[in-house]
Amino acid sequence: MVNTIYRKQISVLLMTLVSFMLTACSGGGVGSVGSVGSTEHTAKTATRINNAMTQTRSHDFNFDWKFSQVATQNAFLPNYDDSQWKPVRLPHDWSIEADYTQQNTSGATGYLPAGKGWYRKSFSTPQAEVVQILFDGIYNHSKVWINGQLLGYRPYGYVPFHYDLTPYLYRDGRQNVVAVEVDRSRYVDSRWYTGSGIYRNVKLITGSEVHIPIWGDYVTTPKITGEQAVVNLKTEIKNRKNLPQTVKILSQIYGPTGKLITSKLSDIHLQANQTATAERSLTVLHPQLWDIAKPHLYTAKTDIYAGDKLLDSINTRFGIRYFKNDANTGFYLNGRNIKIKGVNLHHDAGLVGAAVPKGVWQRRLSKLKEAGVNAIRTAHNAPSKTFLELCDEMGFLVQNEIFDEWDNPKDKRKNFNQSGNAEHETQSYSHYFEKWAESDLKDTIKRDRNHASIFQWSIGNEIEWTYPRLTNATGYWAKDKPEDLNYYWSAPPRTPEQIKQALKAQPIKGKSLAQTAAKLAKWTREMDLTRPVTANLVTPSSSHVEGYTEVLDVIGYSYRQSVYEYGHNHYPNKMILGTENWVQWHEWQHVLEKDYIPGIFVWTGIDYLGEASGKWPRKGTNSGMLDFAAFEKPSFHMMKTLWNDEPHIYLTTKPMKESAYKLENGQVVEKVKGSWKKGKWYWREVNNHWNYQNNQLISVEAYTNFDAIELSLNGQSLGKQTLADNPDRILKWAVPYLAGTLTATAWKNGKRYSRQLKTASQPASIQLTTDKTELNADGYQVAHITAQLFDKNNNPVKHQDTIIQFKIPETLRLLGVDNGASNNIQRHLSTQIKTHNGRALLIVQSKFKKGETTVTALSDRIQSDAITLSLR
Repeated sequence: MVNTIYRKQISVLLMTLVSFMLTACSGGGVGSVGSVGSTEHTAKTATRINNAMTQTRSHDFNFDWKFSQVATQNAFLPNYDDSQWKPVRLPHDWSIEADYTQQNTSGATGYLPAGKGWYRKSFSTPQAEVVQILFDGIYNHSKVWINGQLLGYRPYGYVPFHYDLTPYLYRDGRQNVVAVEVDRSRYVDSRWYTGSGIYRNVKLITGSEVHIPIWGDYVTTPKITGEQAVVNLKTEIKNRKNLPQTVKILSQIYGPTGKLITSKLSDIHLQANQTATAERSLTVLHPQLWDIAKPHLYTAKTDIYAGDKLLDSINTRFGIRYFKNDANTGFYLNGRNIKIKGVNLHHDAGLVGAAVPKGVWQRRLSKLKEAGVNAIRTAHNAPSKTFLELCDEMGFLVQNEIFDEWDNPKDKRKNFNQSGNAEHETQSYSHYFEKWAESDLKDTIKRDRNHASIFQWSIGNEIEWTYPRLTNATGYWAKDKPEDLNYYWSAPPRTPEQIKQALKAQPIKGKSLAQTAAKLAKWTREMDLTRPVTANLVTPSSSHVEGYTEVLDVIGYSYRQSVYEYGHNHYPNKMILGTENWVQWHEWQHVLEKDYIPGIFVWTGIDYLGEASGKWPRKGTNSGMLDFAAFEKPSFHMMKTLWNDEPHIYLTTKPMKESAYKLENGQVVEKVKGSWKKGKWYWREVNNHWNYQNNQLISVEAYTNFDAIELSLNGQSLGKQTLADNPDRILKWAVPYLAGTLTATAWKNGKRYSRQLKTASQPASIQLTTDKTELNADGYQVAHITAQLFDKNNNPVKHQDTIIQFKIPETLRLLGVDNGASNNIQRHLSTQIKTHNGRALLIVQSKFKKGETTVTALSDRIQSDAITLSLR
């Protein structure tokens, strides 16, 4: 394939590594790509190149920042005196560091203050032709300067963006200064906690004048069989030089173990000051598919050369997988029909707020995985790149949702459409949507489209609330509606034709929801055609008629189990997915009974800050399977019995008078018959201990995936209960309290399984446990240290609480404490915390000093054991 004459002309270079590249055929024109050589040829070349030359493109830019909330007009100037500013590292969320308060805050955003803040960082000019800065997210209304030059403004707090620093950098040895102003004075601009500041990672991206732009690599796998997969690579290449350039592109694919498995050498001709796209196809034999159980990941490495000089290099991780959505039979991943066992998650993580270290998300996602969760909806805005990387690695499907508002605002305090003018503090994204929506959406998708975990793009959440015409047409709120009509539990009272007539009777005022949806869907498909477009619909019966659903591939229903049959019967070609559902068994029951419902996303996987207006001192919404500290809640165990096939038993207790049950004819029955079918956002209050008054009648519940459970107290059998006899999947006993041991026992395949609750006495010790005993001394890794009260007999104490004081060394960074309770409004950035259910959480982060270090805790003369952490 290589021209012989051309080879002879450069025979001297053939003795070197890059000579193989220079023997390639030249490109045919602007933006054209030519393939050169065999896979074996280029693989050998690639190996030698990689051994001979590497180049760092992305640089950590998180450390050595300074921060101030003192109002100033000149902090963007390079010579501004910031010597008295607070040293901080990024990611940084200044709101979570403050006290909970009702003054100039709102329960909608978690009763934490907002305001304005400034960040500054000095740095030397890198030895590179092109230098860019990449922000993964700043909340919000950010302005960025370099050496006094304004680079740009971004109002939306959930999108990534970047600026070119090159023209403004000092080349004379002076220190450069990047300054960032964050204006979050609109402290009720959301219905949940947002955080404040540069709360996601920052990178410095360096390169040559001929380089791959940020997010310039796009990997797709259009054809997959058991024998092979076709991998398409589209790479933008930018030539900032004033002369045309011909460059070589070395494309390599590495397998899940890091082994080079295929490669291709190409060339492209670039005109002066032009960006062109190079397209290549490579074949992977016997691909290992990315799946929720085995999330195999490949890496596409793209190197750009001019002669023997490496100009740029980028690694793009991707997965080989395929999926299908069938309106009648559900969702298929890699040809296998599976149920979507999903949760909704907001972007905060309790005590760390919105500035979430990777290790904190890792612990939380691991807990959800344990319950059988296989999918996450990022309610209601795009997550961080770090979050998506973890989902790739851990095997979660992700519905990436981008907007909660479009043309019209929502009332942040009431969760519905805004009536009247919005105040400054409630001014939200709808005010900027028309100008910024396209760039915000496209930047997000361009950043995220290579993630194997993402299987759907969601363009909106419950948007219909802000278009009253849609809600009015449903008939649920009509003046002549039937008395027993209920929005949550009743099928739509009007036929599609009746809804059509109702919509015609109401002229469109302002923007059209259907037209805006069509615009967003169009922009999404311009960026990526490999995933379906969806949205979370709160009034699907009218949205189907309005035309909203015509631009969607998958129709998300928000708390609309009562509309499933209606939607499927009237619109049989549209796949319906439960995108917001209560953490209740009856929600999953509908999925099991209806093949056309592929799954649900329950609200929520984890308790989140905010959406608590008027509920002081409740700081957030406790509808999650895990609490604010990511401790397991009773609903976690119920869902685990439904979503995880591993044997599981969980016991709860409650005084009968305070429970949902009563004793009738010797049987434990609901006080309100059938109330379990109407359970909504919150699981009822139950305990996980065995400490009551003698002879007090206690309701004992067991959540399990065993067919039958036998309950005993101090070895005395209290009888068996079966799932077959309990359609609510809760096994129930009425037990007069007696101190001792309560035991639930089940048998399967000749093996005994049991779960116990033991009466505990007074706290006598504090036992510490940690999820990690070794940390890299890199300033990033975290350890979660749990303190649990125990009595003298080593029984956990869950019915009493006390204040615990943690002692941590200087070699660790304190991230904060929490006990998981929704009404705990103690400042998180502290070493002292009152336990909840006898338990509390401390999170620490490594610094840069190596060695061993210990963490201890004490309370009222009760001393803990010591946790030893090794900093490597």
